[in-house]
This record gives sequence, C-alpha cells and structure tokens, in this order.
Amino acid sequence: MSEKTRHWVPASRLTVLLGEDDLYRHRPRYHEIVRRARDAGLAGASVWRGVEGYGVSSHIHTARLLDLAERMPVLVMIIDATDRLRAFVESNADLLDSVTVALSPVEVFDGVRR
Repeated sequence: MSEKTRHWVPASRLTVLLGEDDLYRHRPRYHEIVRRARDAGLAGASVWRGVEGYGVSSHIHTARLLDLAERMPVLVMIIDATDRLRAFVESNADLLDSVTVALSPVEVFDGVRR
C-alpha cells in the first residue's frame, strides 16, 4: 500500500439553524434534513442541540431554570463541495424555507478514508 499524501482541501459548510420543535410533515425537521442529505450522497451531516438561543421571535429559549428541554435551538451541519451543497439547498427549498441557512468556506483534511 502506498503512502497517500495528506493535505487540506477546500470545501463548504452548510449550517442550518432551527428549533427542536420545528416539524416537517409531523416529524422533526432536522431528522428530514439529515435523511435527505444522506439520500443526496453528501459527505456527512450532524445535528447539535443548543443550550440557549433565539430566533425571529427574539424569545430566548434556554436549558436553565424551568424551561428545561423545551423548544431548544438545533444546528445541522453538512460539509461537502460548494456546488453540491448549493444544489442540495435549491432542491430542498420546501424543507429549508422556514429556517436559517448559511454557507461558509472551510478546509477539510484529506486523510485516510474508508
């Protein structure tokens, strides 16, 4: 087996900010985003649950005090090539129309892969 040269390669990060209680067809919206990302063959997607945040309403949702575990912020992160992420957003506009979507350049370490 030859030694593969490892290096940093340009990519993009798609960040989707939404609420834990955001639903799409009676299911968590973040779950549908991850499912569609997998079905689209994107490199990977992860979901993080926040401890505090606010959105358009400016109402702060927090894990402190009596507000425990209700309506917490959620972040979905997907990393892949820029053109693939743009195409994903455009083809899933119905799913992403009511959430905040951001696209940022990143560098990914191209190391050992499966």
